[in-house]
Amino acid sequence: MANIWVEAYGCSASFADSEMISGLIVNGGHTLAENEKKSDISVIVTCSVKDVTAHKMVHRIKSLKSKPLVVAGCLPKAEQFTVEKFSPKASLLGPNSLGKTLDVIDSTLKGTRRIEVADTDVSKVGLPKVRLNPAVGIIEIASGCMSECTFCQTKLAKGYLQSYRLGDIVRQVRHEIEDGCTEVWLTSTDNGCYGFDIGTSLPELVQKISEIDYDFMVRVGMMNPMHLPRIKSKLLESFASDKVFKFLHMPVQSGSDKILKDMKRLHTSQIFHDVDHALRSRYDKFTIATDIIVGFPTETEEDFIKTVDLINETRPDIVNLSRYSARSGTKASQMKQVEVSEVKRRSKIVFDLAKKISQERNEEWIGWEGEVLFDEISDGITKGRNFAYKQVVIDNKVKLGQKKNVKITRAMPNGLQGILVS
Repeated sequence: MANIWVEAYGCSASFADSEMISGLIVNGGHTLAENEKKSDISVIVTCSVKDVTAHKMVHRIKSLKSKPLVVAGCLPKAEQFTVEKFSPKASLLGPNSLGKTLDVIDSTLKGTRRIEVADTDVSKVGLPKVRLNPAVGIIEIASGCMSECTFCQTKLAKGYLQSYRLGDIVRQVRHEIEDGCTEVWLTSTDNGCYGFDIGTSLPELVQKISEIDYDFMVRVGMMNPMHLPRIKSKLLESFASDKVFKFLHMPVQSGSDKILKDMKRLHTSQIFHDVDHALRSRYDKFTIATDIIVGFPTETEEDFIKTVDLINETRPDIVNLSRYSARSGTKASQMKQVEVSEVKRRSKIVFDLAKKISQERNEEWIGWEGEVLFDEISDGITKGRNFAYKQVVIDNKVKLGQKKNVKITRAMPNGLQGILVS
């Protein structure tokens, strides 16, 4: 039996994959190593969504190749040639091939390279797992998406939408809670189109999960705006449950409809406006996160100004900012690129604006008192989330999974600070 090191990068779905890989490893009779130095073999679950991320993956793959190595996740599926260039002896495991985990590891340990990147798994629900955080259950509800974005490599890695059965997901949520989790994350490439291929929808799933008779909280993961008009009214209703964090990650990417069309995003800036307005009108405090890409190949100064205007008008709590970077195999990578210096200039403007708005949004919480679910302890710091999924930091020691009443005393752009109150 081998001692195996597993590490993961990227989105919550990637971390969920790593938990399942670890679970399969343990169920297969192997042990999980404390670090790569004490391991017989390493498994790295990769992300390839951005150019800077891919460079980070390559650097890490090169540093791990002195021992037997399995490269898993999106990079080997979307850019197999890149992995093979820098680590020709590494075995490869695709994001929808987790059922082959033990076969790949056993083969690699015997000195035989194995490639399993084909989509062979029907569902990831119900696979054994070793959680990264014992308080949080990460559940993948689907693989792939229905979009054809010209800048994105994810579709190349994960393919077309394949939703997992609603009943299976609900049973998995119940299992996670009975196993000690107090927080559940629903994740996929795009939660907004969940169920469209099997005759159900995200609001129906959230509603069914909310009916589970336990004390827990649900974080509904990222969903693209193009699918929201189809489910908006029912989605608003599903968020009414006290078990659902009042939080939505809705990547708009640009405020210019011309750029959105060039990106093949299949939504307009008005759709983002409408959903943002509906959520903030229905709920007194609701956290909106979005993603912005600056410097897309066809983005002019006028297009960029429209993005800045959209941010000023909707004032999202969180902006995940990216400078456009060409990804291999995408249509946008073949277009004429914007000058790097100009992309940096636009990035700085959006970064400063987003930071200012985040600070102002968070200052609205100073003086608020209420329940916080503590779900993370890192570097000795205790962190939790309130009902709107705002991160709250306290100086006290609190057990993972506990709820405590907190008064907010200070706001920062990336979260809130508070004190325990009786």
